[in-house]
Amino acid sequence: MRPPARPPVEPPATPWRLPDVRGAPTGVELVAVGAALDPGTLLAGYRRGLFPMPEGALLGWWSPDPRGILRPDQLHVSRSLRRALRRFTVSLDTAFEAVVAGCADPGRPHGWITGDYAAAYAGLHGLGWAHSLEVWDAGGRLVGGLFGVEVGGLFAAESKFHRATDASKVAVVALADLLAADGRPERLIDVQWRTPHLGSLGALAVPRRAYLRLLAEALPLPPVLGWGVPDDAAPVASDPAGAVPSRIRWRTG
Repeated sequence: MRPPARPPVEPPATPWRLPDVRGAPTGVELVAVGAALDPGTLLAGYRRGLFPMPEGALLGWWSPDPRGILRPDQLHVSRSLRRALRRFTVSLDTAFEAVVAGCADPGRPHGWITGDYAAAYAGLHGLGWAHSLEVWDAGGRLVGGLFGVEVGGLFAAESKFHRATDASKVAVVALADLLAADGRPERLIDVQWRTPHLGSLGALAVPRRAYLRLLAEALPLPPVLGWGVPDDAAPVASDPAGAVPSRIRWRTG
């Protein structure tokens, strides 16, 4: 398999000693505080099954038990969501900072993305690890999206937002289609916690031990988002009838 068109750049290794979550008590979610948001530490955290999020004024390292996951090739797309797909176009990595800003809107409940976190993810984006899916309406306005970090076959979904009904769900469908296109069932989307909203898309809640096993299977795979959107609008790998045209209207130009 060819390497991605924009292979991610491995940063210097973390100077911090992050916890081994295999020893964390069952049901405990916050497993450590401290360290820093440098690229090497962030990637080391994802590879260990952790993700960063504030705990008060401190940097927290989280490992929910159970953990919310989505399998890209098992995404559930309802009839109403299929109709919504026709109302929007989607792009990849064309407005990363705007998507992070949408997710960081201080008017949203439970906001956690401060300037320090936004800068940290912008740094990972510049190195080729962090990616965004942007959703646009017919007037060319950015109305939704998501961003996260791809490490091997893991996509750690960090946040999403919408300014139009179903726009964030459309971003999830677009992400799943890109990740499922090579037919590797080990690919994994970490959604942190399974909410009713994500459950409607097929998200599962799995014990920490099971998540770590799935993570170990996903990490050795090559990343795919660095390729960009395929020129032939990659087929949806999970379609039972075989190769079909992409259900996403990809934005061009």
